[in-house]
Amino acid sequence: MSETPQPADLIVFGGTGDLSMRKLLPALYHADRDGLLAAETRIIAMSRGGLDDDDFRGKVDAEVRGSVPVDDLATWQRFLARLHHVTIDISGEDHTGWARITALLAGHEQRDRVFYLASPPMTFGPFCRQVHRAGLVTPASRVVLEKPLGRDLASAQHINDEVGAIFHERQIFRIDHYLGKETVQNLLVLRFANAFLEPIWNSLWIDHVQITAAETVGTPGRRGYYDHAGALRDMVQNHLLQLLCLVAMEPPSRNDRESVRDEKVKVLESLRPITGGEVDRFTVRGQYTAGVSGGVQVPGYLDEPDSTPPTEASQRVETFAAIRAEVKNWRWAGVPFYLRTGKRMPYRSSEIVVQFKDVPHSIFPGSAPNRLVLRLQPSEGIRLHLMAKEPGAGEVALKPVPLSLSFAETFTARVPDAYERLLMDVLAGNPTLFMRRDEVEAAWRWIDPILSEWESQSLLPEPYPAGTAGPAGAHELLARSGRAWHEEESR
Repeated sequence: MSETPQPADLIVFGGTGDLSMRKLLPALYHADRDGLLAAETRIIAMSRGGLDDDDFRGKVDAEVRGSVPVDDLATWQRFLARLHHVTIDISGEDHTGWARITALLAGHEQRDRVFYLASPPMTFGPFCRQVHRAGLVTPASRVVLEKPLGRDLASAQHINDEVGAIFHERQIFRIDHYLGKETVQNLLVLRFANAFLEPIWNSLWIDHVQITAAETVGTPGRRGYYDHAGALRDMVQNHLLQLLCLVAMEPPSRNDRESVRDEKVKVLESLRPITGGEVDRFTVRGQYTAGVSGGVQVPGYLDEPDSTPPTEASQRVETFAAIRAEVKNWRWAGVPFYLRTGKRMPYRSSEIVVQFKDVPHSIFPGSAPNRLVLRLQPSEGIRLHLMAKEPGAGEVALKPVPLSLSFAETFTARVPDAYERLLMDVLAGNPTLFMRRDEVEAAWRWIDPILSEWESQSLLPEPYPAGTAGPAGAHELLARSGRAWHEEESR
């Protein structure tokens, strides 16, 4: 039987922004509808919007209600009643908002108090200092930090120092929404709750691993942000490295709050550094040009509408990145991990492909290696590709046949959004699926030499037309060893 939810105050800084309206509030509504929020729990948005409570509730009713299945008006009204808004500008001299939030929270110091920073990372330190100065940080407080956590190791350490000066490490939850996806949860269960996989989960049986996060969208209206982020910072340093850790980690001694994170850090520290001339050999960066995506002609990155004018940084930033990584330990010696992410790809897909080695001696023509595919999006599920005989007389003909687990088809219950799962973990004080400081900094320590080499080069990213599977260099990265990206083989 699940525990009774405890009252909490969830304060969202940047509470009227895109992340809040598109992800956080819908996730919290679903949690409310499923009975996961205590009756007294409040959601307090902080922004510069100049809204009162009724204005904010009206905004949420207009913008969020259409994106969630409101089949129970009473539940929706109950959710709206939880919402409050406080106008605050942390860079200004007006302290009226701090007085209001202080009054709103007064008398509830024993409640769990969560500060969710849905704002740029440069605001993390100033915000934490302000809430501390206002006396709002209690022993029961937690703070949630959204990615990206800095632009490199030095800036990440600076942010960690600033936040760590106010909150203890046990109070800091660095969120990566990929870790809240059902397939990621099932990867741990698949590996550590089934006996048949662990004996072959190593270099003796696995040829290579592919981890892909492909998007069909471009960056209209977001070039100002993306010029200073790029695919390596935006996706590889956090999302893809987190997935690599879960694939490559050793079995933890137990499923508790630190054991899983301990093992992930060991993987990051075992990654073979890619430095100097090796960067050109083991990495590829690209930028999309005009092309046809989804049957529609779309502009290139430099010509995206509603964006800031392109600059030199725009010409140099990568919208596609691919890396050949290696984990230098006994389990994975010699097994390449191929990481790939890109915008304006021909399809939207996030998946992990574990390619097993071929049989030592095939007695059948047409045999192909087994493959385990874990799909994170768009439809979450797991597929194990096996070889089977096609029905019929005469010579034996083989065909790859998938054993498939589709979460939507297998489980009738609604699959929660990743943010919903992670928000409930924050309220429960469970940090297992959140990144620890040493984990974040270990990831940056591996990424920094690649970034430095790219930024020091005069060469621009390799162009690729929108709607295609990335630049030619990405295919060459695998072709050099006789391999190919998963979708190339399955078309």
